[in-house]
Amino acid sequence: MHARLLIAAFAAFAFCFVAKPAAAQTVLVEAESFQDHGGWSLDTQFIHIMGSPYLLAHGLGQPVKDATTTVVFPETGKYNVFVRTKDWVARWKAQGAPGKFQLLVGGKALDKTFGVEGADWHWQAGGAVDITKAETTVALKDLTGFAGRCDAIVFSKDAKLTPPNDGTLAAWRKKTRGLPENPKDVGPFDLVVVGGGYGGLGTAISAARMGCKVAFIQNRPVLGGNGSSEIRVWSMGGTTLGKYPKLGEIVEEFADRAKASPGTEEEFGDDRKDLIVRAEKNISLFLNTHANGVEMDGKSIKAVKAFNTMTGEELRFTGKLFADTTGHGDIAALAGAEFDMLEHGHMGMSNMWRWSEGDKPTAFPETPWALPLEMKDFPYPNRGKAEWFWESGFYRHPLTDLEYIRDWNFRAAYGAFNAMKNGGGKDKHPNAKLEWMAYIGGNRESRLIKGDVILSREDIVSKKDFPDGFVPTTWDIDLHEPKEQYAAKFPEDPFISKAIFGKGVDRQNGYPVPYRCFYSKDIPNLFMAGRHISVNHEALGTIRVMRTIGMMGEIVGKAASICIKNNCLPRDVYAQYLDELKELANMPGVARREKVGDPVNPTAALPYDQNTTGGRAKPHRRSEATGEGIDPKKLPGLVIDDSAAKVTGEWSSGAGLPGFVGTAYRYTSGGKGKSAQFNFKVAADGKYEVRFLHSAHENRADKVTIKIVSADGEKSVVTNQKVKGTLDNGFITLGTYQFNAATEGSVIVLTDGATGNVSIDAVQVLPAK
Repeated sequence: MHARLLIAAFAAFAFCFVAKPAAAQTVLVEAESFQDHGGWSLDTQFIHIMGSPYLLAHGLGQPVKDATTTVVFPETGKYNVFVRTKDWVARWKAQGAPGKFQLLVGGKALDKTFGVEGADWHWQAGGAVDITKAETTVALKDLTGFAGRCDAIVFSKDAKLTPPNDGTLAAWRKKTRGLPENPKDVGPFDLVVVGGGYGGLGTAISAARMGCKVAFIQNRPVLGGNGSSEIRVWSMGGTTLGKYPKLGEIVEEFADRAKASPGTEEEFGDDRKDLIVRAEKNISLFLNTHANGVEMDGKSIKAVKAFNTMTGEELRFTGKLFADTTGHGDIAALAGAEFDMLEHGHMGMSNMWRWSEGDKPTAFPETPWALPLEMKDFPYPNRGKAEWFWESGFYRHPLTDLEYIRDWNFRAAYGAFNAMKNGGGKDKHPNAKLEWMAYIGGNRESRLIKGDVILSREDIVSKKDFPDGFVPTTWDIDLHEPKEQYAAKFPEDPFISKAIFGKGVDRQNGYPVPYRCFYSKDIPNLFMAGRHISVNHEALGTIRVMRTIGMMGEIVGKAASICIKNNCLPRDVYAQYLDELKELANMPGVARREKVGDPVNPTAALPYDQNTTGGRAKPHRRSEATGEGIDPKKLPGLVIDDSAAKVTGEWSSGAGLPGFVGTAYRYTSGGKGKSAQFNFKVAADGKYEVRFLHSAHENRADKVTIKIVSADGEKSVVTNQKVKGTLDNGFITLGTYQFNAATEGSVIVLTDGATGNVSIDAVQVLPAK
């Protein structure tokens, strides 16, 4: 069935369910199946934890519009009511219950308020209600806008019934709703792709263009994963370079156009991704479909089992090959694949947010249940953006604690904005308004599925040349840890991170990641593309960015077509058909064939009008994503990059702010004992102007002491690093001094007395005019 028709069928199925409850004495209404979600959001990211999708009242402090539906009761009369919900801050014994909501039946609110008790998901008793009409409206009325949540509602005439909340819940749901015993068969397919992020997009499109019949399954309503408007992480990683410079052309068709992270909704192009996928005749797209099981035939996967997150209808996808592009490695784990996973000390999850300054004062509710933050407890959200470093969960389980981590991020973000509006920042931000916050978490690390090669940091730094090296990774080995100055108040759950960059990655050409990292060593017919491929923790720091992951998908899709064509398995592609894969890797992204046995047309037309998608993005380079990396050799005078500075204390490397010299800049927190010293010698005695470059940012210190050592002696200058310099390329002047050719001069940056981050980028020495 075509994807659009399939979605319409699901909608009809949902209506039929609401109209015809299966049980005579008990009526179960799943919140996600409401006919109109109103302002409530569908949350599917914790199904593996609490068993179901649910509706979330994500109103940023403003109550959202009611979710409504019509329930047809088998008979009128008195029904006991239960609502599956929780008080989401009760686990921390926080003051207040921010997730309050009411249940309206026939337009009248029940006496009970929901979401006010219980730290865990449970059935909160709502008392009894008298149903006087067989067709009755039911609505969820949010009272706060602060993450109230409803999973399901039960109406029952059985006075002894308490709905189960244990391992029998799933079977009880199915029986009570009258769902079919067996799932609906969908397929067979050549390739079943599970996960709709960049890895899934690259895999599905690439395989379809090489003649494979593809099922593409995504448990959200949009494609893109971390690179969707729901999460808004801009996509990094160099494309169309290295050994196979055609890799990345498919990625650039659907990649975001974000100028920052988090960007705006429009920059992430959800509709463009959807259009490009639907234009491929060989792809059957299944949105809002959550894969939760596998059927095995020996060690191989025979089918993936899934259900529609709106209707509950169960589906069974049969295929020859499967690709796990979930990020968490869910399908691989269900199939019994071996994996590694750090349960402590891993990278965390972000829920970024944005705010804006309006033209009139705005109020924000007090948040006594949020983290009790002052302005000094968090980095100031510069330019209205709380960026990637709003990250937590380092010491929590990266799978079973995900709802905890998301909710902790909520408490941190709301606590920070409360400090801005009602605390120490209120005089500065009377017009500030919270405009967006991700309720879907941006994950970085969980399972790492083992393949025939487990890529390591040592492989990358030593540039180990694998014969099946394909996908260029250009991002530094970028690992995140809690940032000390912001961890003091919450050492068990820090929520601000820092990036620890390791050098050794070839940013210009990329390090080619081997194909043998893209399939499971245990499950013969399972590919992987995503942050869960076969690497260790350190190597994950470079391969995890999205454009790189999309290119993994391009290779997996091409390899899948070779498997179908030659009736072989992923491992056989390396052993027997590697030259064929290399040939396909050298093909343009537009190349296609209708069937796997057909010749490839390398100049085929795209199946959609590029004018409707904004066209293909230009090839992506690190400097384009993060600002121009200025070549110090092209600047006048003597230029000393921060990479040549002698530092004391811990400094982090960054490249997220534009206009830096070389390949990055460095920064550290203020305080005592850290320094950075730039040493140099001039070619001839004389007067020279000394200039300094820092990466300006709102979280920088406004009083940074810089010492200049010259033939004139020592002089100290205090600079403001919140402000960008006005000289060429953003430099500031430190003054003019006498330097002698025989004596080394120095510029020393000190952190003592600095309240905020201190940045170093370059020193420039020019003959005085």
